[in-house]
Amino acid sequence: MLTTTVRPHNATIKMGASIEEMIGNTPLISFQRVTAHLPENVNVYAKAEWANPGGSVKDRAALNIIRNAEREGKLAPGMTLVDSTSGNTGIAYAMLGAARGIKVKLFLPANASPERITILKAYGVDLVLTDPLEGSDGAIRAVRELVAKEPDAYFYADQYNNPANWQAHYNGTGVEIWEQTEGTVTHFVAGLGTSGTLIGTGRRLKEFNRDIQIVSLQPDSPFHGLEGLKHMESAIKPGIYDDTLADRNLPISTEDSYAMTLRLAREEGLLVGISAATALVGSLKIAEEAAAAGESATIVTLFPDSAAKYLSHSPWK
Repeated sequence: MLTTTVRPHNATIKMGASIEEMIGNTPLISFQRVTAHLPENVNVYAKAEWANPGGSVKDRAALNIIRNAEREGKLAPGMTLVDSTSGNTGIAYAMLGAARGIKVKLFLPANASPERITILKAYGVDLVLTDPLEGSDGAIRAVRELVAKEPDAYFYADQYNNPANWQAHYNGTGVEIWEQTEGTVTHFVAGLGTSGTLIGTGRRLKEFNRDIQIVSLQPDSPFHGLEGLKHMESAIKPGIYDDTLADRNLPISTEDSYAMTLRLAREEGLLVGISAATALVGSLKIAEEAAAAGESATIVTLFPDSAAKYLSHSPWK
């Protein structure tokens, strides 16, 4: 088992660091009780993405999208950044927009947690709430309608189709995992939302070692409670999604994910979001299969955020 569960030795935060310098190089954490049934040669780790200043993995993509747009002249002074979001990417845009003096307008399903809506309002974004029955796809359609009417007034960040999304993980998350596991990682497991985390991290890890198995997770039904994740067969597929990359695709139930959120809180002291619990449900399935086959494995997943933005919703209520 790896002994290092903190930031890599080469990732120090200097005194007076900016918000942007705090993004990435998140800790790789291990577990004690939920993995106690596994043999010593099968290990499960997770990147604690709530350590990012905006509280989620989406800080990585949002920063790269903004930097690329400014460098390419697509986001000029005075323009408004606009996008659809289920919450976390919007919070990252809002945080970075406030820090950089960029106006931000966001389209968000009205059934997003009150915590997310309050955070976005605190940052001062122009917030449009869309039909909750249409979910994230409804927010996507609404922002596209706006941009079509006023294309010169906005920079459409378009997180679902912008390659800067997955490139943030190709240049960051994938390298971090390789270094933190000292090249021993055998599996990378991640849920599908925009798909940027899986695609970027998976592509980079495959370059390090083509035998590393990439496992994608998604809800097992179009009607689910896994906020932030997409059931790809019934949803608008992100343009950055590559369905040939994953070596395996696992469906995960809402019920199993909700149960795992409580296990992580009560057995590990980790209060995480529902998508993080989904990630561990999938990772444990892979770990248990490896154990049953008598194989060694180092399975790494990613916990997108903590439960701080969801506490008004089940299963914590």
